Amino acid sequence: MSALILVAEDEAEIATILEAYLEREGFRTVRAADGRIALDLHLALKPDLVLLDVMMPRLDGWEALSELRHRGDTPVIMITALEQDIDRLQALRIGADDYVVKPFNPAEVVARAKAVLRRAGSAKTSGVLRIDNLELDLDAYLARVTAGADTQLLNLTLTEFRLLAHMARAPLRVFARGELVDACLPGSDALDRTVDSHLSNLRRKLELAGVVGLLANVRGVGYRLGVVK
Repeated sequence: MSALILVAEDEAEIATILEAYLEREGFRTVRAADGRIALDLHLALKPDLVLLDVMMPRLDGWEALSELRHRGDTPVIMITALEQDIDRLQALRIGADDYVVKPFNPAEVVARAKAVLRRAGSAKTSGVLRIDNLELDLDAYLARVTAGADTQLLNLTLTEFRLLAHMARAPLRVFARGELVDACLPGSDALDRTVDSHLSNLRRKLELAGVVGLLANVRGVGYRLGVVK
């Protein structure tokens, strides 16, 4: 069955255009005219992707995105008329997979949707994540560093592994401390400094294994896994 895409957009004309382009490419669509309906439909239908407008009635896109990220990892592409860098950073910080600014070419939105779905599908079907010479076996909870013919296992705690795997699913994206707490330490009373401590230990273990510079602190924002080239 083709992927189901939830179009959360209060401007009927834009939503109709997006649905037409998506359906022409074989996707199924469902529409929500406000953020609250979008969350209700997400819960009921479990779409494969959400196209989420920022400026919506009842519940705006930021609030809806935050709730979606608390629920899980459904891919989300933000759609907005706001084009400031801070807005783009806000979307990525909360957990958006991509960001499109109005006015946009609907064909480009479809192309971005396909790309995000490919990445999400790859992450779900594979039990192994690889970044440079670091390999994570998600089923066995093992982290390995490969250097030529040599392989070294990392002795990670469960929390360290969860943090590493969570960031490895979206290389180069900056994760806020609060987001990492919600995703990797659910139900705990962990504070931001707790995440700092876990990631400091994780960075040390990576560096001892020869993986230097892969885990970086982005001052005032959070943490990134991956080397910016």
